[in-house]
Amino acid sequence: MEKNNLGDNPNSMDFPQDFRCPISMELMKDPVTISTGVTYDRKNIEKWFHGYKKKTCPATMQCIDSLDITPNHNLKRLIVAWCSSRDDHNRPSRPVPSAKYDELAALLGAIDSTPFKVSTLRKLRSIIESGDQMMEDFKRLGGVEVLVKIIIQILVENSDFSTFRACEEALGLLHQVPFSDEDEEIFQLLMNPNFLKSIAIILQRGSAEARFCAISTLLKMAKADNHQWNNLVENHQGIDFLKSLLEILSDEICNKASSCALKLLIETLESSKKSRLKTIEAGGIITLIELLPESSKSRCEKIMQLIKLMCECADGRLAFIEHGFGIAAVAKKMMNITNCATKTAVKICWLISSFHPTERVLEEMLVCGAVKKLVALLNIDGGAGRSATKERVVKILKMHGGTWRQYPCFPSEVKNYLGLGNDSC
Repeated sequence: MEKNNLGDNPNSMDFPQDFRCPISMELMKDPVTISTGVTYDRKNIEKWFHGYKKKTCPATMQCIDSLDITPNHNLKRLIVAWCSSRDDHNRPSRPVPSAKYDELAALLGAIDSTPFKVSTLRKLRSIIESGDQMMEDFKRLGGVEVLVKIIIQILVENSDFSTFRACEEALGLLHQVPFSDEDEEIFQLLMNPNFLKSIAIILQRGSAEARFCAISTLLKMAKADNHQWNNLVENHQGIDFLKSLLEILSDEICNKASSCALKLLIETLESSKKSRLKTIEAGGIITLIELLPESSKSRCEKIMQLIKLMCECADGRLAFIEHGFGIAAVAKKMMNITNCATKTAVKICWLISSFHPTERVLEEMLVCGAVKKLVALLNIDGGAGRSATKERVVKILKMHGGTWRQYPCFPSEVKNYLGLGNDSC
């Protein structure tokens, strides 16, 4: 990846004003111009438009109709020329190749033609695991591009055993490679839709270790650039990919892969309503409700967070109440796991009881103990102020107290607290 040279201090402001992105105030790497004529760094303006959902020009706050961006090639050439003209002492020193540089180059150059790809990949892995410098040489020599090419080959020859094994070995090696959104060339290679399609095959048919390496790599991608990741999942993947992730959640053989899949789903669904809808369609609510009773504390927190995210959609709430065990599963975890899990359980109860206040739903909340625990929460955190969770509890009880107060188990002091009176049926 080409990097701008700002000298020893990366935060240096010693560069021309016109080279500065109006959003980050940093030297632009990929200048693009929007409809107002103002130029920004691509990464920053795309985050403004698509991440923050803004339809204004950040510099002028002028409303805009078109979110089209145009590369500013002239300005980019000027920035590159300016960086090249910096004093030698401000230039980063050229990395010294590692002792294994020539061997790495030879192995990468021969891997396309060799029939022994698996053994070659293992040699590469043993080299790059021996030191950071070897890893940097591997990346500089185009190693990631070689790995992606091997992995994508599975789309063409997915029934060939040697191709499948080479794909798994390449994934294991790719899992070792650190990258971030700053590694633009690597990131674009991984954002190839065919790469994700290949990963989906591994998730369905790969070994436990290969599936873990695959999901771990996807999680790094999602964290490095959430906007591009969501675009890839929303527009280039069907529900089969999400079904594969959900199936791995139930995998008792590889807990590492299952835990990583939970984190990946949270990372994906938190910022993408389209992905939530796809996950609901893939049976996400059903899978998560059935996993909830036997899950550990930390796993419960994540599962309930995913249920909450999907219940923020109408389809998710409908799937939840149709399951039959959803309310009971969530109620059982309320006040029994962690404060975080309890807050999430209250939010789920609030969503369900607000949008589906049917007789069956309200009765189920009472019978399974959800109402009893909501009442108990009124006596917790009873200081001068109210927490957001307690406020939500009060809203639920006020909304449906008129229905619940006819039951003997609904405490009379709560009726007074909520101003419902002491009438009995």
